[in-house]
Amino acid sequence: MSRRTPRLLAATLAVAALALGACAEKADDKPSAGTAAAAYPVTVGALTLDKRPEKIVSLSPSATEMLFAIGAGPQVSAVDDQSNYPADAPKSDLSGFQPNAEAIAGKNPDLVVLSNDTNKIVDQLGKLKIPVYLTPAATTLDDSYRQITDLGSLTGHADQAADVASRMKDDITKLVKDLPQRADKLTYYHELGPELYSATSKTFIGSIYSMVGLTNIADPADADSKNGGYPQLSQEFIVKADPDFVFLADSKCCQQNADSVKARSGWSGLTAVKNNQVVTLDDDIASRWGPRVVDLLRVIIDAVAKVPA
Repeated sequence: MSRRTPRLLAATLAVAALALGACAEKADDKPSAGTAAAAYPVTVGALTLDKRPEKIVSLSPSATEMLFAIGAGPQVSAVDDQSNYPADAPKSDLSGFQPNAEAIAGKNPDLVVLSNDTNKIVDQLGKLKIPVYLTPAATTLDDSYRQITDLGSLTGHADQAADVASRMKDDITKLVKDLPQRADKLTYYHELGPELYSATSKTFIGSIYSMVGLTNIADPADADSKNGGYPQLSQEFIVKADPDFVFLADSKCCQQNADSVKARSGWSGLTAVKNNQVVTLDDDIASRWGPRVVDLLRVIIDAVAKVPA
């Protein structure tokens, strides 16, 4: 999902989501002999590929990161206008928010990877005989692992994909195993945009914070999930909740930082502000569910570790 989405329409937020440096592969990395010899046809869900795709179009920033992480980068011929990682991904003017079947077909893809079915694009591409793999926004880490391994199977990089998922799991286990036990849980507010949209514990990004043992102040604002886990909070609500941490996932898009937060009406007295616990996140990493979720978790844990148990 893109960071710009919450500001356009909160009800259609995908997830927040979310580089594992050890996993990220360069665009010019060559597939290993083992993956090049993968047997086809390959079936994942309802999709069957008769041969290895060599002209992949990715319209999902998270999927783009996954494809390059598993070594399938050389097979990616075009990515959407929001796929900015890795830097050498073949960025184009294709949109994942308003996908255009004709524009996509113009890239002559033998596989298109999407994270949503806006405008019934899957059916449109199906009529053009273009294979599509749909990777809906993850709600759990298991969703991320599954999508990585599915993409590995489809692209002929099953072993590398399994290795990426395994290393993610190992790194996450190591990061959370030594977390201190606290008598009282620390609270936090995760900001998607200066309009004060946030994410509850029922979202992908919320599940990451839960792993660290933090309590989400936004949960009561969407207890019935009518907002899909992405409620818009008020200044008064946040000030009254007085979170121990403020995590800003709008530092790049909207130039939010500790100073701008402190300058907001009533916010200078927040515990997070007084204790210098306003944390700026990388907007992109905090909104995707690819391998770099490990980096996000590390930043959160490092911030929390500075507070005495």
